[in-house]
Amino acid sequence: MKTVVIGGGVVGVTTAWYLARDGHDVTVIERLDHPAGESSYNNAGMIAPGHSFAWASPRVPQILLQSLWRNDTAFRFSLSLDPDFYSWGLKFLRECKAGRAHANTLVKHDLCRYSQEKLNEIVDQTGIEFHRESGGLLFFYRDPAHFEQGRRNMQLLADNGQHFDFLDAAETVAVEPALATIEGELAGAVHATSDETGDCHVFTRALVDHCREMGVEFAFGTTATRMVMNGAGIAAVETDKGAITGDRYVLALGAYAAPLAKTAGLKLPVYPVKGYSVTFPIIDAEKAPKVGGVDEGMLIAYAPMGDRLRMTATAHFAGYDTRSTEKDCANMLKVARELFPDSIDHDAVEFRACLRPMTPDGPPVLGASGIENLWLNAGQGHMGWTMAAGCSRIVTDMMEGRTPNRDTKAMELGRFQ
Repeated sequence: MKTVVIGGGVVGVTTAWYLARDGHDVTVIERLDHPAGESSYNNAGMIAPGHSFAWASPRVPQILLQSLWRNDTAFRFSLSLDPDFYSWGLKFLRECKAGRAHANTLVKHDLCRYSQEKLNEIVDQTGIEFHRESGGLLFFYRDPAHFEQGRRNMQLLADNGQHFDFLDAAETVAVEPALATIEGELAGAVHATSDETGDCHVFTRALVDHCREMGVEFAFGTTATRMVMNGAGIAAVETDKGAITGDRYVLALGAYAAPLAKTAGLKLPVYPVKGYSVTFPIIDAEKAPKVGGVDEGMLIAYAPMGDRLRMTATAHFAGYDTRSTEKDCANMLKVARELFPDSIDHDAVEFRACLRPMTPDGPPVLGASGIENLWLNAGQGHMGWTMAAGCSRIVTDMMEGRTPNRDTKAMELGRFQ
């Protein structure tokens, strides 16, 4: 059985890994000349079931409205001429209710925990090293009322199997001495003890090598332009290098999945939400953070990645715009100097942006597409690194006629129809 996977990020490559293990003849199409070069490169580096809350929540509409005249909000909105932006946005706003946010968060959290298990299995089987740090994640607060609210919010995940320690300022610094710079300002922190950090880009590139050992072919530097229909199924994927054919196809193209799906007459509710990242060289490893974390007041995340420190922030609803400027990252630069004044090189910063492939409700779109030989593994949003292994195992199980280890009803395309 020949299967064509469209997309060479962490989701596409983990899909190829599982399919090859099941005996498929697999070809992966990727428009860049290397794997994991976009969202899988620019992400926060967090494997974070302990922070798997749905973005669509009751407080978000007001924040988006404020962003029309403010540039420092965690969620930002830019006017667009793209009609898909508004149709997706209306679906997103319908999910911004407390009951829906609660339900969507539980689906995401269960999937993230399962995916972390599957990632561990891949690492155990391959021995891949990717600057992994398993000391948990710290979600810290400077305002006491905000800290108490955070404790209450985390209870939803704690009631569903996630372990947290609730720390005062001194206990927070004991877990992460690099935060001593702000100990006097800390109200406390939530320590998600089983969460991790790691370099998704390094992991994915290493997994490509293991896939190749199993016979997977990678068509790098090849852009998929449309899917060619033949009756009720896909006959081929047209690319800028010619047609690529298979028996089955998996769409794992991140933020670009929806435009390609349109060429087959399929409306996929996935739309890009831009995030910004800054990456600093670490110049003093002793003073650098060892545990990743989130400044919950600013909603700025950071994670060590070997000899670098990554910081990420902002959910910018701006369509397919991938530009990034120093102005966009001003809050991150300010927080970086405040938290880590001496351990990183503030003058050698790398600015980037990536497009997170978001569904309106938060869980991804997995499984059958309604087109007989096209399968979906898309819409992981800001948690692609956390969700990738679990999503890819679920989709492979579906394709092989096995019952997935998780209830997939809230992850299937049919929930939007």
